[in-house]
Order: sequence, then C-alpha cells, then structure tokens
Amino acid sequence: MTDNTTELDFGTTAQKATDAEKLPVVLLALDQGRYDMARSLDELRALADANGMDAVAEVVQKRATPEAATLLGEGKVAEARLVCQNVNAAAAIFDGELTGSQIRNLSAALQVEVLDRTMLILEIFRARATTNEGKLQTELATLRYQLPRLQGLGEALSRQGGGGGGGGGARRGAGETKLELDRRHLHHRIEHLEGRLKELEKRRSETRRARQKNNVPVVALVGYTNVGKSSLLNALCGEQIFEADMLFATLDPTARKLVLPSGLQIILVDTVGFVSRLPHHLVEAFKSTLEEAAFADVIVKVADAGDAQAAEQLAVTDEVLGSLDCTDIPQLVVYNKCDTANTVAFDPDILLTSAKTGYGLSALLAKLDEVLNHRVRTIEIVLPYDKLALADILRSRGSVAAEEYREDGVYYRGTVKIDDLHRFEEFLV
Repeated sequence: MTDNTTELDFGTTAQKATDAEKLPVVLLALDQGRYDMARSLDELRALADANGMDAVAEVVQKRATPEAATLLGEGKVAEARLVCQNVNAAAAIFDGELTGSQIRNLSAALQVEVLDRTMLILEIFRARATTNEGKLQTELATLRYQLPRLQGLGEALSRQGGGGGGGGGARRGAGETKLELDRRHLHHRIEHLEGRLKELEKRRSETRRARQKNNVPVVALVGYTNVGKSSLLNALCGEQIFEADMLFATLDPTARKLVLPSGLQIILVDTVGFVSRLPHHLVEAFKSTLEEAAFADVIVKVADAGDAQAAEQLAVTDEVLGSLDCTDIPQLVVYNKCDTANTVAFDPDILLTSAKTGYGLSALLAKLDEVLNHRVRTIEIVLPYDKLALADILRSRGSVAAEEYREDGVYYRGTVKIDDLHRFEEFLV
C-alpha cells in the first residue's frame, strides 16, 4: 500500500523556506527564569537557519506568569506585531510549545504565520528524512503533535455555526463536522503509520540479530546535533555521508564497516543528534533512529570541543541515553572539532579529535580496541596445506598481519575473534 502524506499541515512558510533565499523571521520567547534564555535563543536561531530562515529580530518578555491566550502580555504582543511589520517578517517562531488556540491568537494578533519550536523541529525532520522509515516517523510525530491542536491550527477548522431546519445550534456546524472528520482521519493515519513502523522494526530486529550472530560489534556515535558525528564517521571510514554545519544534518541512522588496528571488524553507526528541551514525544517517535545506541556494544558520546556549552551538550546526551536504558553499555567521551580556535579546557582523560585534520583519530581507534579487546586474540598458527580453507575464515572474520609459506604449511600471524579461536587451537605455534 502506498503511503500518502496527510493533507493537514502547519502552514506554508516553513515549506517555502530554502537555502537559496532565507525568509526573515522574528523569534519570540517568554523568560520565566527556568533555563538559559540566551543559549535557548541561539539554538532556536540555528534551528531557523537549518530550515532556510533568517532570524532578523527577537522579542523576549520576562514574566513569571504567562498570559493564557498568548503567553506574552498584551503590550509585548503589540510590540512584537510592530517588529514583524518593520522587518517584513514572513513568520514568528515561539521558543517553546504553544497550544492550538495560542497559535491562532498570536497569528491573528501579529498578522503573520506563527510556529512554535516543536513545529520548526518537525519541519526540519520532514525536509531531511531520506529513508522510508525516517519519513514515516516524521509524519507520525507530526500527526501526534497536530491532533490536540487541530482547532487552533487553521481558520478552515474553526467552528462555523449551526443552521438548517432545526434552528440555531440544532445541528453541528460545518466547521465542527470538518473538525471531527479531520480528527478521525488523523487517528486512522496514526494507526496505519504505527502498523507500518512495527513492520519495519521487525525487519530491523532481524538485521540486528544477524549482526549478533556474526558477532560483529556495533559502536554508536551519539551526541548533540551539529557536533560533527557524520564528519567523524566519514574521517574514520572514508565513505561520504551527508554532512553540513547545521542542526539535524543527519536524521536517519547510517552504518559503515570499520576495521580497528587489532584487525577486529566493527559496525560504526551515526545517529540523529539531540537538542536541549527536545519534547518527550519527539524522542519517543524517533526512538527507532536512536535505538541503535541501545543495542550497541560501545557508545561514543561526541561533543563540540569549541563550544563553551559542551558539558551541557553531554548532559542532554546522557538524559536521552538514560531514557533508552543505555547506562550499562560501555561509553567513551570524545571532544570533536578540537581544531577550532575557541577550544575549551578539557579533562586529559577525554579523547580529543578533529575529523577535519585527523588529529586524535588513531587514539580513538586504539581506545575502541582496548574496550573491545575481550572480543579478539592475537595468534600464530601453521595451517597444513589441506587446511587452508581456514585461512579464509581468518581473513574474513579476523585479520592477517604476516604470512609465510613453509614446508609443513603456511604460517600466519593475525587476530581472531574469541568465538573462532577453537577453530585454530590445534595449529597454534
């Protein structure tokens, strides 16, 4: 069955934004002192940039109690409207989640389209997802977010009054009927997407079991978005995947083979990046793209060495990993981008790398070997000429460092997995 995307949408501005011509937007925020507002707005600005938007102005109000209808107070809303007019803003983006009625009220007051932080992230996800599963996950997260906000997400869904022979209010109005139809459509679509994703999860579980059967260790790169995980994977594996200096450059998990210095072959997996205050339902919806970490043998937590908030980035990473029950998996901390000018102070026990220059990559590989050393053993063997079929196993499942033809057979020095050691025990020298 062909998957058709839902007809419902947040609006048009996010779709029209392109890298070629960035749309001017105004950032809105309510500062209740719960988190670092400057940092949060910097991140929101980066999210807007990743979606082809240019944050040209911001309006922030410090207020302990939000206004129910618009979160911002009446005077601040009036100020925001003037700012939007003065900069010819195509949209306003609120740094937080809004209800459907708050979206409608703010949009009417500002006379521009209003998005909230989650809607912006979902739009980036929609634009960046490349695999079928990524697209389905994005649509599912979007529909779950839209469902409780239907009545406020568009004038077409507003109530249009009663009518007909029964008098005013005797029947449901056309708008209410449309709202119920939309709700029913979303519920059916959500159920269908959940079924499709369960099928894909079954296939992915079979792939994972095949890896485990072959005893191939999995190393997952996880961390905050835009810390250089994709660049690190490319530098280590030499295969190009999309990388860019923007948030959420990678959404779908990417796996590559990598041979460690010991000869142990591993699977290196790049995962979707995290952001601070990522809504729980988004983490839930995208667990399939993150669960490679939950089934990994080693987790490499990557942070940006040039970012003063690197510790906070790692805290976000730990929080998400905790929700995936990954705390018992061996973990390494890597500070990437150490070639940047503003590299922060670091713990000498933490690995420093630069995917750009190659600095620290050999140390990272050696550390992975150390963590996984229980998986392999270095051996010296002489295989009789009628047993050379075992050499294929040595090469395909281990590594060969030296080879020499002798009268009684072929001498090999190399590494084998512990699980394969019994095959070679009688030929050890």
